[in-house]
Amino acid sequence: MRKLIEQIIKFGFVGFLCFFIDWGIMVFLTEVFSIHHLISSAVSFTVSVTVNYILSVSFVFETDKNADKRSQFVVFVLLSIVGLGINELCMWLATDRMGIHYMISKVGATAVVMVYNFITRKLFIEKKRA
Repeated sequence: MRKLIEQIIKFGFVGFLCFFIDWGIMVFLTEVFSIHHLISSAVSFTVSVTVNYILSVSFVFETDKNADKRSQFVVFVLLSIVGLGINELCMWLATDRMGIHYMISKVGATAVVMVYNFITRKLFIEKKRA
């Protein structure tokens, strides 16, 4: 149980950092370059996922050091694509349907995706115990 709590704290730290990368790039692209919020959100999410992968496999989850890194990254990316879909759906519902400002919508979308990410990465990325 202690290991799980430590892992959740590390995941939260990585998530917090990646949230600011994600949110900052999204706001920058939307406000400075007038890119639609759903497009800038997808771009920022992609950058954030790359950073998140690097930190997750080196800092959060105990991964199999002998595992094929390419296939591990492919699984991570596939899980993240589903996360991106969840993110975009949450952003669209909150901003375009409910009228919530996109910056606030991103916070809620991130919270939903963070839970999804932890569960799926724990199941598919972490080294399986014998």
